[in-house]
Amino acid sequence: MRQALPLQEPDRQPQAARPILACHDLRKVYRMGEVDVHALDGVDFTLRAGELLVLLGVSGSGKSTLLNILGGLDVASSGQVFFEGRDLTAADEDELTQYRRHSVGFVFQFYNLIPSLTARENVALVTDIADDPLEPEEALALVGLGDRLDHFPAQLSGGEQQRVAIARAVAKRPPILLCDEPTGALDFRTGILVLELIERINRELGTATALITHNAPIAEIADRVVTLADGRVLDERIVERRARPSELRW
Repeated sequence: MRQALPLQEPDRQPQAARPILACHDLRKVYRMGEVDVHALDGVDFTLRAGELLVLLGVSGSGKSTLLNILGGLDVASSGQVFFEGRDLTAADEDELTQYRRHSVGFVFQFYNLIPSLTARENVALVTDIADDPLEPEEALALVGLGDRLDHFPAQLSGGEQQRVAIARAVAKRPPILLCDEPTGALDFRTGILVLELIERINRELGTATALITHNAPIAEIADRVVTLADGRVLDERIVERRARPSELRW
């Protein structure tokens, strides 16, 4: 694995950093038969350059809906989303495709690897269409899988598959990394390893990272925590001291 930079307490003040992704009065309504379900109900949200932010909330709180809209995978019913000052809600599908392709890396709970492709080939799916990517071998070395390049997903553990997914997400050098319950399918020990990797990428590459979880202890690794409930922002707080993943217990 590539030599990690020394882990130090961050000296930046994330609350003062420039916004890279923001939304205002964001609403998402789903029609379920005769009933309107308000998945998001007037959310204001900001992700700042270089910060690690945790979106905390129980199932059904709206956090995955918010992440999907921020990542250009879904569109809001109303409100605005801005990427570096550009209004994404005014973008057409081609513009959203370019945004997803070049500006956002996604990590999901269930890896989403293609079973018939090796780890190297799964990462190459992204690097082949990116402007200035890491080589697949370099991205996999970054996540500690330099010796597993030609293994298929079925030959990898759950934690290794998630690391391939993270390598794929960061290989295109996106300014934003969106992680939806990245430890949800993993045991505690493996989940800690994945959190250490996400934290390392945030620290070393400076990638603005939003991590969704229902697991409250995970919030302590963040610079800032936004809590959602019933489609609304319930609370927002700055974490005075970012914990190391190895310090967490749940």
